[in-house]
Formats: sequence, structure tokens, C-alpha cells
Amino acid sequence: MTVAVVLVAILLSAAAGLALFRVVRGPALLDRVVAVEVLLSIMIGALGAEAAVNRHATTLPILIGLSMLGFVGSVTLVRFAAGEEA
Repeated sequence: MTVAVVLVAILLSAAAGLALFRVVRGPALLDRVVAVEVLLSIMIGALGAEAAVNRHATTLPILIGLSMLGFVGSVTLVRFAAGEEA
């Protein structure tokens, strides 16, 4: 179990580092925004893994809130980038 936890932590950290690199070096605004969405997904995955390892569901409302934030942010960005007016 400990090996799996360490492996997941290493993989999530590597993915977060690569996403942060894209946020800093992204040539366009959309690249940076997608990298921030990836960071949010990594955070959701890390919280979900922590909840699974410790066998508790107290972080479930936080996970739902972060998921809703990611969805609303993505939809808002697409509407902004497309230039649509509601």
C-alpha cells in the first residue's frame, strides 16, 4: 500500500510540475488556461486519492465544489474565446 501511495504522489507531482511549466511558458492565453484546468484536475485527483487511502468521505463536498468550479470555468472560457454573446 505504501508503495502505491508513493508512486501516486510522484506521478501527481510530476504532472503538476509539467502543468506549471505550461502555465509559465504557455505561448497563448488558451494554453495557460488549459494548464490551469489540468492543475485543477490534478488537485481533484490528489484529494480523491487521499480520501481513498484514508477511507473517509469528508472531502466529498470539496471535490464536488472543485469539479463544479472547473466545469463553470471551462464553459466560461469557451464562451469568451468564441466571442458569443448571451
